[in-house]
Amino acid sequence: MADAAVEFLLENLKQLLLHHAQLIKDAKGQVEQLQENVGSFKSFLKKVSSKKLRKDEALKPLVRDIRGVIYDADDVIDAFVTQAAEKKTHSYFSKLFNASNGLSLIDIAEKVDAICRRITQIYGGKDKFDLVNLATAHDGPDEDALQPTPSRKDNVVGLKDEADKIVGYLNASTSHLDVISIIGMPGLGKTTLTGKIYHDPDIKYQFPTRIWVYVSQEFKVKEVFVSILRQMVTNLNEEEYVKKNASELADEISGVLEESKFLLVMDDVWEPTDWEKLRVCLPKHNVTGKVMITSRQVGVGKYANRFREPHHLCNLNLQESVELLQWEVFSKPEFPSELDGVGREIAENCDGLPLAIVVIGGVLATKVLRSVAAWEKVSTSVTTFLQYDSQNRMEKIISLSYEKLPYHLKECFLYLGMFPEDFEIPAWKLIRMWIAEGLIQPKDGLSMEEIAEYNLDDLINRNLVRVEKLKADGRVKSCRIHDILREFCRVEGGKDGENFLQEIKQSSDGGLQPSVTDGEKHRRLCIHSHVVDFLNKNPRGPYVRSFVTFSEDIELPSDKISAITAAFKLLRVLEAKPLKFSKLPSDFYQLIHLRYLALSMKLDSNSKASILPKAFNKLWNIQTLVVDTTSRALEIKADVMSMTQLRHLKTNVCTTLAKPGKDSKEGEKLQSLGTMSPESCTEAIFDRARNLKKLGIRGKLSLFLDGKSGSFDSLRKLSNLEKLKLLNDVFPKAASDGKLDGLPPAYKFPVKLRSLTLLNTFLDWTHMSILGSLEKLQVLKLKDNAFVGKRWQVDERGFDALEVLHIGRTDLSIWMASAHHFPSLKRLELHNCEKLKEVPLALADIPKLEYLDLQRCKEANASAKLLAAKKGGATFTLSIFPVDA
Repeated sequence: MADAAVEFLLENLKQLLLHHAQLIKDAKGQVEQLQENVGSFKSFLKKVSSKKLRKDEALKPLVRDIRGVIYDADDVIDAFVTQAAEKKTHSYFSKLFNASNGLSLIDIAEKVDAICRRITQIYGGKDKFDLVNLATAHDGPDEDALQPTPSRKDNVVGLKDEADKIVGYLNASTSHLDVISIIGMPGLGKTTLTGKIYHDPDIKYQFPTRIWVYVSQEFKVKEVFVSILRQMVTNLNEEEYVKKNASELADEISGVLEESKFLLVMDDVWEPTDWEKLRVCLPKHNVTGKVMITSRQVGVGKYANRFREPHHLCNLNLQESVELLQWEVFSKPEFPSELDGVGREIAENCDGLPLAIVVIGGVLATKVLRSVAAWEKVSTSVTTFLQYDSQNRMEKIISLSYEKLPYHLKECFLYLGMFPEDFEIPAWKLIRMWIAEGLIQPKDGLSMEEIAEYNLDDLINRNLVRVEKLKADGRVKSCRIHDILREFCRVEGGKDGENFLQEIKQSSDGGLQPSVTDGEKHRRLCIHSHVVDFLNKNPRGPYVRSFVTFSEDIELPSDKISAITAAFKLLRVLEAKPLKFSKLPSDFYQLIHLRYLALSMKLDSNSKASILPKAFNKLWNIQTLVVDTTSRALEIKADVMSMTQLRHLKTNVCTTLAKPGKDSKEGEKLQSLGTMSPESCTEAIFDRARNLKKLGIRGKLSLFLDGKSGSFDSLRKLSNLEKLKLLNDVFPKAASDGKLDGLPPAYKFPVKLRSLTLLNTFLDWTHMSILGSLEKLQVLKLKDNAFVGKRWQVDERGFDALEVLHIGRTDLSIWMASAHHFPSLKRLELHNCEKLKEVPLALADIPKLEYLDLQRCKEANASAKLLAAKKGGATFTLSIFPVDA
C-alpha cells in the first residue's frame, strides 16, 4: 500500500517545486534529489504489490521500510512548508522534531539528506532479488487490477419461508400497535430479509406510508426522528426541524402516523433502553400501523412486544448456502461442472452465515480466481477458520477477502472505517476524500474522479460495500458498509505499525477512548460524538492528515476551531459540516495542506450573507471546498481562480465569487461549481474555468438570460460542461413572480450538455421544444414549477437521446405524447402532479422504458396501471405512492 503514498508525495513535490519554490529556496536541491530518489520506487513498488510478489516474506520488511521513508519525507516536507509559510510555529515544530531551538532550514536539509540516504541504502540491497528487472518491468497494475468484476444484484436465498411468516404478522389484525422483531447474530441477513419485505409490491400496496431508519449502536434520537420526518413530510424544512428538540419531533411524528396506515422499520436496535427512547414517537391509538425492528439482542424484541415472541433468524442449510454462493459468483443457481465439488465444500464451510458466503463470493467472482486450483486454495483457507468461534471466523473470512484485494483498493476499503456505523455514505464525498488523501493513483486518459469511481464500483462488486441509492444515470449516489465489515476496517486500520486510522469514542467512565496522547501516532482521526469534550482536552496529532466528524450539529466557539488548527497542523482532510462556525479565526489559514474542506457557516446577526474572506487564498492546496450556510447567500471574497489546485466548489445557497484578478491564471482544474449567483457567471470566470463539467446557478434567472446579470452566452465557452442546474430564486418575492418569458435557443446551450435541472422557472410547455433540440440531453429534471400550464403536446421532434425524465410539482392536466417522441426513455418520474389526468398510454411502446414512478399523482394512477399492463414483462417496474386506498 506504499505505492499510493509514493504517487502522492511525487505530486506534492512537483507542485511545490512548480508553484511555491520560494518556500524551499534554501533546500531546493535536496528536495529535487528526494523527488528523483522517490521516483525510482514507483515501478518497483507496483511490482512488489502484484499478486505474484505480495506474499514474498523477504519483501514485506523492505516495503514497510520504504513506506516509513515516504511518510517521513511527506511529514518533513509538509512541516517545513508550514513553517516557512507561517514563520511562527517554533514551539510546535520544536516538539515535533525534538529540536531545542526550533527547526531551521539546515535541519530540514539534513533530514532530507538522511531520507535520501535511507532510500539509497534500501535500493542498493540487490542481493535479495533482482530489483533492476522489477523496476524496469511493465509499469502498470496487475492485469486484473483495472478489470471490473461482474455486476451482481442482491440475492435473497433461503428467506422465502421466513418472509412469508413475517408478512403473515403484517397482515394480522391486532388490538394494539403491533411491533414485529427479527433477531439474529450479525451477518445472518436481518436487514436483507426486512428489505425484501419492505420493497415487496404487495406490502407497498398495503401500507401507503413506509419509513425506514437506521438506528445503530451510537444513534442520536433527534437524528432518527428527523430521518423519519424527512420520509413523511414533502419538502421538509430541515432548518426548522433541526431547531426543535427530540420531544417536539416525536409529537409531530406521532401526530402524522396517527392518521396513516404505516410500516415503520427501525433497523439495528441494540438495547431495550434504546427502544424506550424511540417508542415515544409512535402513535398511541393507531392499530393499523406496523413497526418492524431488527436487533442482535433477544431482550430488545421481548421488551418491544410482550404479546409475541421475537422471530429468530436461522442459519442457511447446506443447499441454501450452495445456491447463494452460486448466485453471488455466477448470477445463476449452478456451478461449472469442474467447480461443483469445491464450490459446495466452500459453501458448507461458511457455516450457513449469509454474510460470509457473500464476502467469499466476492473473492471467487474475480476473473483470476475462476480456476479449480484457485478455488481449492480458498477452500483450504476457509476450512482453517472452523477452529475459531463465530465472531473470529467472520473476521478471518473478511481478512481473506481483504488480502485478495488488488493493491489499489486496500486503503480505499480501510478508509470506510472513518464513517459512523450504519451511515449512508455519499459517493461524491467519499471519492473526493480518497483523492485528497492520496489514495487514488493517477492513470493516463482518466481523471482522478473517474478512477476513484471505478474503485468504489469494484468494492461494491466484491460485496464489501453495498449500494444505497443510484443517480438518475445509474451511477452510485450513496452506499453503506455492513457493521462487521466496518469494524474490520477500524481494527485493521488501527493496528500498530499501520496507524491508518483511529476512532475516538466515549468510554464507560465518561472519558474518551483512546486517550488524547494515543492519538499522536495515528494519521487519521474520526470522532462522531462529544467533539467539544475532545477539543477541550487539547489534543495533539502531529501526523494526523484527516480529522472527520459526523456528529450532532454543534455551534463551535472560535477557540475550539483554533484547537483543531493547533492540534493538527498537517491536515489534508477536514470534514466538519456538523460543526457550525460563526467566524474563522486567523490561525485557521495555517492549515495550508488542506485538500478537502467541508464546513458550515453560521450567519452573523449583523450580516445578510455569510462571507468567506480573502484569506482563503492562503489555502492553496484546496481541491474540494464544501460550504453550507444558514443564510440565503454566500459571498466568497477570496479569488478562487488563483487557487492552483481547486477542482470542486460546492455550496448550498446562491454564491457570489470575487472578480478574478489580473494575475488569476488558474481555474483550468475546476470541474464543478455550485451554486453560483448569475452575476458570477461571467466570461471572466468561464475563460478560466473552461473545463467545468458541472455547474449550478441560483438567483434571478430572468436577468441572467437577458444578459443584465452575468451572461448565459458565456456558457458556450464551457465545451466540457455535462451537467447544468438552473434554480430560479427571486426571494423575497414569491416564486411565481420570477416567471421566465422563455429559454435561449438551443445553440446557446453547452454542446456536451447531458443533464439539465430547472426549478421555479414557471415556463410555458411550448418552450419544451428548445430542450428537445439539445442533441446529447439524457437526463431532464423539471423540479417544482419548472413548467406550468394545463396542456403539453410534445413537439414532433421529441427528445431523441433522453433517458430520464422527472416532472415535479406542476399544474399539468393533459399530456399528449407518443413513443417516437421519447425513443430512448428508460425512466419516467412524475411527482406531485396532482392535476395530471393520465400518463400517455402510448409510452408503453417505448422499447427501453423500464421504470415508471408516480408520487402523489392520484388521478393518473389508473392510466399508469394500464400502461404497466400493456408493457408487461419482468423488466418493467411500476411504483405508485401512495397507493389507491
